Formats: sequence, structure tokens, C-alpha cells
Amino acid sequence: MATYKPVPVPAVPKLGERVTQDTLYWRGYKTPVQIKEFGAVNKIDFSPVPPYNYAVTASSRIHIYGRYSQEPIKTFSRFKDAAYCATYRDDGNLLVAGSEEGTIRLFDVGGKAPLRQFDGHTKAVHVVGFLSDKYRLFSGGDDYSSNLWDIPSATEIVSYSEHTDYVRCGCASKVNADVFITGSYDHTVKLFDARTKSSVMTIEHGQPVESVLLFPSGGLLVSAGGRYVKVWDVLKGGQLLVSLKNHHKTVTCLCLNSSGQRLLSGSLDRHVKIYSTTSYKVVHSFNYATSILSLALSPEDETIVVGMTNGVLNIKHRKPEERKDESGKKRQPAYRMYVKGRTYMPKQEDFRVSKPVKQVLRKYDKLLKSFQSSKALDAVLEPHIRLYTPEVTVAVMQELHRRGTLRSALAGRDEKQINLLLQFVARRVIEPRFTSILVTIADMITDIYQPVVGQSAIVDRQFLKLQEAIGKEIDYQEELLEVLGMMDTLFATFTKKTATSLEENENNGLTETIITNTN
Repeated sequence: MATYKPVPVPAVPKLGERVTQDTLYWRGYKTPVQIKEFGAVNKIDFSPVPPYNYAVTASSRIHIYGRYSQEPIKTFSRFKDAAYCATYRDDGNLLVAGSEEGTIRLFDVGGKAPLRQFDGHTKAVHVVGFLSDKYRLFSGGDDYSSNLWDIPSATEIVSYSEHTDYVRCGCASKVNADVFITGSYDHTVKLFDARTKSSVMTIEHGQPVESVLLFPSGGLLVSAGGRYVKVWDVLKGGQLLVSLKNHHKTVTCLCLNSSGQRLLSGSLDRHVKIYSTTSYKVVHSFNYATSILSLALSPEDETIVVGMTNGVLNIKHRKPEERKDESGKKRQPAYRMYVKGRTYMPKQEDFRVSKPVKQVLRKYDKLLKSFQSSKALDAVLEPHIRLYTPEVTVAVMQELHRRGTLRSALAGRDEKQINLLLQFVARRVIEPRFTSILVTIADMITDIYQPVVGQSAIVDRQFLKLQEAIGKEIDYQEELLEVLGMMDTLFATFTKKTATSLEENENNGLTETIITNTN
């Protein structure tokens, strides 16, 4: 008896992914480490000084993590309710945070109790940060106000009440110690100067603003809200430079890399997009398990930390660069010992022992081997095969058709199985590599189950979808034939013009030759 040959599945070439320098760089991060926090992570901020610890604000706690630690090395928990927006000062010695009860607390990184407490907001404070002079704070709250505070005296310097909705984001200029920016759910971004009593610039974002970011030079401002990330030129009075719409849901956070050449945005659609700040095109993206609320990149771009709505902290570290062998000596290839004797040709007096190779068959091959056609078809209609490897499903159908048992395998099915078959055929019949066999299968299904048409609304709906898919494909083919006819006409015209010009050149050359000979 001849041995069974497995069903040959034709290999289809796949489009290769374009690999750029950015792709190689951002893929250089290791498999992430995940840490579970007590609540949604609303802010992540790296210390600007080595060893680059980072503060994570979640629930009513602020945890300080070391670069490679999976447990917090310090915790600030002096909050009655939720804490927000823990931010380091430029020297890394102080940490400031807002809270749900409306107070702002200033902590020494080396201590536990707050050094200062700032009271003035009547509702939750979601935004807080240091001005670049290190002695003043700015804040924004759900009472629609943006305040400026003096750290040594713990008093309010000035309060701006220009926003008409919650103030949820802000940043300070690193160039000018008097300038800070706030973004609000009233769709505006306002630029304040501490030397004036009102805002000096208002920018209309068009959506509730979730995050703002100022470039280190102070000339460009990035705002995020809704599905849009917008870049503004502050020096030109807030002129819109570019509007990016690469996310499918609300963009919640922004950050820049250390060189300022790459902009990162995180969104509720579970993606982090990385843009080039010269072309503002997406150069890479990361995919995460759940919606993203906060994002931070370490000062040396060595670590990416992402906070999510389910309280999970996702940390990726860059792989260390491989050190080249300093000795400069080339290692001898170790595979030589394994290929030794592979080219040996057996002599006539040699006795050759053949080792039997065990053939491992897949489930559908085992069923086909035992002539169970219907069950083999059921096996390749499982979701993980028909959705991700449809070529396997079609290959088994072709094998059944070659054997002449396809009709019997399709017959005798219930409503659910017929629905599944029709769904697969309607979805894949328009693919050129599957069209020939699936058209045959569609004819067989229509012929077998024609007497029961009208008895099941689900099956009838799938027949209508199949009819619609085939009708659309026929229309596309007709349009393509029309376009092909137009192109043939154009090419024929170009060919005639080229031939005519060549003939004229040849005639001119012949005339010149005759004139020369006559002379």
C-alpha cells in the first residue's frame, strides 16, 4: 500500500515590511516588564538627573522606581484621595503633585512628609509643574483656574480664570522662566506670562485638550486632543503648522526624545505613534494591550514607560549594544565538525542503513487519510485556520474536489455550518488565488441547498451577501476592462506617433544623401 501524501498547501508570497533605520532602532527595545499599580496611571515623569528614577502617579500614591527595579524604592502616600501629575524639578531634588481635594504638595525626594502645601484651588488639581527658575510653581484645576505659586513662602502669586472648562494639562518654557502654557477641555490652549495679568496668546485646538508639549527651543508647541495632534508656531502668533490624525481614538499623552527629533503620542486606541519632527510622518508604532493614559521616555532614550487604564505599567529597556571582539582574531567556524562526512560518496561494497522518518500529519490530513471527507472539511473551517490561513482551507477543498467527494462533504449540514461555509466563500471568493475553486463550491452549495432557501433567515442573508460580493466583483472587472481598453488606445497612439517621427527622420536622411551624391 502506498504511503499517504499530505495535502500540498501552495505558498503565497507576502509583501515585505519596509525596514528603515527607525524600525531597527525602535525594535531595539527588549520584551517589556509589566508592573501592576493600584489604579489607572495618570502620570509618569523621569528625574532629569542620574540614575534617572521615575515617578508614577496612580490612585492615591506616588511610587518612585529605579531604572531596573520592579518594586518601588520610595512611596509618597500622604493623600486623602487621588493624586495627580507628580513632576520632578530640574535638579531632581523636589517633587510636586496635585490632588483630588484641591491641594498641591511639595516633597523632598529624600524625605516622606510634604515640605510645603499650597491651598487655593476649590476643586481637583490635575496639572502642576515647576517654572524653569525652580522657585515658582504653576497649576491648573477643575475650578477652571490657572495659578502661579511662590515656593519659599507657599503663597499664591497670581491666579488666571480665563478657561471656561477643566484645565487638564500644562507645561513650562525652558527658555523663559515667566512663561507657562495650559490646555483645557474648553478646546483652547493659553500661553501665560507671569509678568502680565492675562494670557498673552490663545490657540483654538478644536477638541478637548488632553496634553500639551513645548519644544526645548520654545518656538514650537504641540497640542493633543480628540484624534488630533497639532503643531503650532508660537513665534508666529500661534500659526498652525501641521495637523496629524493617525490615531483612531482620543490622544492622551505626548513626549519628545532627548534630541527632539522624534515625537511620541499615546492614545486610547492602544497605540504609541512615533513621528519625525522634520516631516511629521509616522516612522514607527508600538501596540499595547489596553488604552494608554501616560507615556514617558528616559533622558537617555534608554527606557520607555507606558501607563494604562487598567493600572498596568509597561517598561521597555533598550538592548545593550553588542561589544565587538577586541582581540581582532577571527573565530574558526564551529559548524565544520558538523558537516564533516556529509559529502562522502558510498562505495559499492558499503552497506547503507536508512533511518525511517516519522511522518507527522495534521488533523485534516489524518481525516483525509481515513476518507472522512466531511470531518476534514469541518477541521479546516475552525476559526484559527479559516481566518488566519485560508489557503489551508482552500487546499483541502481542492483535494476533496480532486477526489470527487466535495459534493458529499458539503451536503447534509445544519443551519450553522451552512452559514459558516457561505460566510467563508463570500469573503474569499473575490481573491484571485481562491476564485476558481470557490466559484465551483458556491455553485455546489446553491445546487444542494436550493430546496431549503427561504426557510432560514440567516442562510438567506448569507446568500444575499454572496450575490452582492460577486456582483461587485463583476462590476470591478468591467471597469478594469474599460480602463485597459483606454490604455491600449493611448499606447497605440503613442506607437503611431513614434513610428511617424522615425520615418520622417529616415526620409530626411535619405534626401540629404541623394543631394550629397548629386553634388
